Amino acid sequence: MKFIIAIIKPFRLDEVREALTSLGIAGMTVTEVKGFGRQKGQTEIYRGAEYTTNMVPKLKLEIAVSDDIAPQVVETIQAAANTDSIGDGKIFVFDLAAATRIRTGETGDTAL
Repeated sequence: MKFIIAIIKPFRLDEVREALTSLGIAGMTVTEVKGFGRQKGQTEIYRGAEYTTNMVPKLKLEIAVSDDIAPQVVETIQAAANTDSIGDGKIFVFDLAAATRIRTGETGDTAL
């Protein structure tokens, strides 16, 4: 099993979710996060005053998948989240040692 973490722009969530649903991905966890990278922050106006923030709002998607579908999930996220501009995000893939469904006690791929 693989654990995929994707950091994306917030307005791309619907496209990514729809693309993953078409692959048969049944669920994911979405968290609002802030961070920075090459984008280096942004300038905003608050109550008429301009200020620069070095933390940019993003969404973190966490998805557990079986080994055989993981490359396809990464490609799908990359295609759906891509805007061809700086700050599109990153995708990380980790080995997932175990998964257990709390309600039924199923483990491994069947718990996903």
